[in-house]
Amino acid sequence: MTLVSARELVTDAATRGTGIGAFNVIHLETGEGLVRAAEAARLPVILQISQNCADYHGGLEPISLATLALARRASVPVAVHLDHAERPELVDEAVELGFGSVMFDGGALPYDENVALTAAVVERAHRAGVYVEGELGEVGGKDGAHAPGVRTDPEEARAFVAATGVDALAVAVGSSHAMTDRTASLDLDLISRLKAALDVPLVLHGSSGVADDVIAAAVRAGMTKINVSTHLNGFFTRAVREKLAADERLVDSRRYLAPARDALAAEAARMLQLFALA
Repeated sequence: MTLVSARELVTDAATRGTGIGAFNVIHLETGEGLVRAAEAARLPVILQISQNCADYHGGLEPISLATLALARRASVPVAVHLDHAERPELVDEAVELGFGSVMFDGGALPYDENVALTAAVVERAHRAGVYVEGELGEVGGKDGAHAPGVRTDPEEARAFVAATGVDALAVAVGSSHAMTDRTASLDLDLISRLKAALDVPLVLHGSSGVADDVIAAAVRAGMTKINVSTHLNGFFTRAVREKLAADERLVDSRRYLAPARDALAAEAARMLQLFALA
């Protein structure tokens, strides 16, 4: 199986009325674990690299080349996606590196500025055949920039999609980034109204804070691309802590990163099946 575009995976899931998991790569071990999860579940996955991740690694190219290589070697369809890019030049770099999809995040900007910048990004990305996700209605929690309680208005969303030409839209329906407990309450009625108002797939950010049954209900209501990072990072980190606590003399990082990678992979595989309504 070869590297595919998120366009293919998201469109297929939307057609089936199921969800597709989009999980964030933090470093090579998480990327490896996520591909192993998809192979174990026999389901496709979208590997996401965020602007924050690129900055952590000192640039987009190193972590991207490694992630693209993992995707090309996978035995199931794997897409590589740029997540939460707030700098248009980072989107351009991702397109040059071979990403099949990108997200430009203008959700914290005034509406008119968000439209203008997103439309310009879409025009350039589409020339290269790259699928673009936009954001409207701030999703809470990300770097303190998003106000709590914000919701995406269906009519404004319809106008935004028409004005920008985005292929998928991240919407604010009650989730919040970086939650470590799964207590977020989603507005399922709003999801249904957004689904009816738009002809592009809906994306749920901040899914780490949403319980399994609520995520499944959101998929049935119309959500397609389900983004998860913090929840899976918790499985990875807890496994590292457990391994180090068991042996204070341990210094070979492979000895504690391998079980952490396995723990992340097991939970990611479970979540892929949950989103697929399997």
